[in-house]
Amino acid sequence: MGQTYQEAIENSNIVSKTNEKGVITFVNDEFCKISGFTKEELIGSNHNIIRHPDVPKESFAILWQTILSKKPYKTTAKNLCKDGSTVYLNTTITPILDQNDNIKEFIAIRYDVTKEVELKKDLQKKDEELEVLNKTLEERVKEQTKLLLELNQTLEQRVQEEILKNKEKQKMLFWQSRMASLGQMLANIAHQWRQPLTELSITMFNIKKGAKSNDAKKIDEYYKESLSIIENMSRTIDDFSNFFNPNKPKEKFYLDSALDEALIITKKLIQKDHININKSYEKIEVIGVLNELTQVIINLIQNSSEAFICNNIMYKQIDLKIIVQENFAIIIYIDNACGANEDIIDKIFEPYFTTKHQSNGTGLGLFMSKMIIEKSLNGTMEAKNIKNGLQFIIKIPLGD
Repeated sequence: MGQTYQEAIENSNIVSKTNEKGVITFVNDEFCKISGFTKEELIGSNHNIIRHPDVPKESFAILWQTILSKKPYKTTAKNLCKDGSTVYLNTTITPILDQNDNIKEFIAIRYDVTKEVELKKDLQKKDEELEVLNKTLEERVKEQTKLLLELNQTLEQRVQEEILKNKEKQKMLFWQSRMASLGQMLANIAHQWRQPLTELSITMFNIKKGAKSNDAKKIDEYYKESLSIIENMSRTIDDFSNFFNPNKPKEKFYLDSALDEALIITKKLIQKDHININKSYEKIEVIGVLNELTQVIINLIQNSSEAFICNNIMYKQIDLKIIVQENFAIIIYIDNACGANEDIIDKIFEPYFTTKHQSNGTGLGLFMSKMIIEKSLNGTMEAKNIKNGLQFIIKIPLGD
């Protein structure tokens, strides 16, 4: 028998219940795991046992005003664990009513977004540092930095709006995966910007030295070097902005463009891990959303990178092939990372199934990849072990 809907929620989220006075009556294992408290310590205690002192009292007044008026309350809550550490949880508190329309209890469902919040803080700090460095340089960098900030600020809002509109479990899984993708992509941006930021800092220092010595030639030389660095950083923002555009309609596009965009976005990862890419493309056009297929390929590359490291692969290779078979376009993705265990190969597309440590993966990547291929491209996605590695075959019907 499969899991019930209630069991699925409790197994994949952080769940608690309280009575109408805020006293805890139920917590699941995930709640205990993230808070550090035992069930015995929590049940019977007031829910403010995990209240963080930094959160203003006004926030709790609004919370109680909302839920006592029998309306759900949504927020990203800053909570305090038993060991004194801080976690950030996307939280929805819903009043449960009895037959007389009176509040019987409150149920709270959460999921952990601590890594995303901390990553967002780090990125904002980097943006502030870059703004100081570039005050006297080209307006283009200011505009693109603002674009990236707006992208980060509005993505979470779009996620919340989509969750409100789509309560089906599959939609919830989709947007959880997009949030995980945001963390991965922001990490890539930070990685791609780390070296040019260092170079820009050195160049600015050299401009300052040239100004003190009245060396106009050096100032002009380093100024042009600064412009080149900034232009490259600006292109990086454009690449990632295009990837996260949520409003792209289905249209005809060439498969090689989607695959090459994935290689551009993961370029630093590929270079850092010394991964050899072998491409063999036929020029094929299909109907769908280019950046969603790009997300699928990025996920496969990131999975291969982790498998290379885990299995101590010295010579790392990924083969990408695009061919036509009858009325279908076929994408073949192969790595030499030793493949998956035969007893789990049939489970890798299941939601929340992961071979990684919980802190390193959500188990949504391949599930979401398969869903994108099926729902957005009307195709199929399969995986099988081959000699020394894993092979994914994506089959997409050709456009008219």
